[in-house]
Amino acid sequence: MSSDYVVIKCGGSVVNKLSAPFFLAIKELQDRGKKLVIVHGGGSDVNDMLETMDVTSTFVDGLRKTTPEVMAVADLVFNGKVNPAICRGVQKAGMKSVGLSGYDGPLIQAKLLDEKKFGLVGVAEHVDPTLIELLAEAGYVPVISPIVAGPDGMRLNMNADTAASHYASALKAEEIVFVTDVPGIMKDDQLIDHLTDDEVNTLMEDGTIYGGMIPKVKAALHSLSGRIQTVRIVGAYSRGLGTSITKQVQLHGS
Repeated sequence: MSSDYVVIKCGGSVVNKLSAPFFLAIKELQDRGKKLVIVHGGGSDVNDMLETMDVTSTFVDGLRKTTPEVMAVADLVFNGKVNPAICRGVQKAGMKSVGLSGYDGPLIQAKLLDEKKFGLVGVAEHVDPTLIELLAEAGYVPVISPIVAGPDGMRLNMNADTAASHYASALKAEEIVFVTDVPGIMKDDQLIDHLTDDEVNTLMEDGTIYGGMIPKVKAALHSLSGRIQTVRIVGAYSRGLGTSITKQVQLHGS
């Protein structure tokens, strides 16, 4: 399997901020021969729709408890609003896109995490990237929502970060891109193009990386495992490829 896949994770806080320059920036990756896969959330849009439809929603241990009513709204928003919007952005930048969910294929076959506690939230049992590979090889950008397949045809909700990591692992991706609301890691108002994981830890210790960037960077560092060699932090509404983070061990040739 080719290892030139790049998985791009767009969180719920930025899906409505994805700009034309952002899509042109990821087109640069495709032009360099990378196969792109976009995985998105959309929690803020789901919250808005739940409020509009007067559907009660609660969180348990940081996860949204997905009742059948919440599941119906999430499915509607993820696959009826957010996914098509991202597909349009991809196409406007001159790329071809296909909107999917983890239910298609299915890409992810899941079981219930804990129905009593979390409702219709899934944990992956099997990941099959065949459909992604077929589309990517044909030049399409798969845009995937976090709805996955459960038992007996059931639709389940899955955290988009978790889904993205599953796809990256199954595809043996070389890189994960975290799309955020900042251009990347900054120092003295200048974007830092590249850092090692050791350098990132130093910048957190000396206060250069602070506030809301800390959890983003920690999530990026956590992703530097297995075959993932590079994590990139990119701004949702900026032109450019942001900050790349690699393992220090790479520089030692081991």
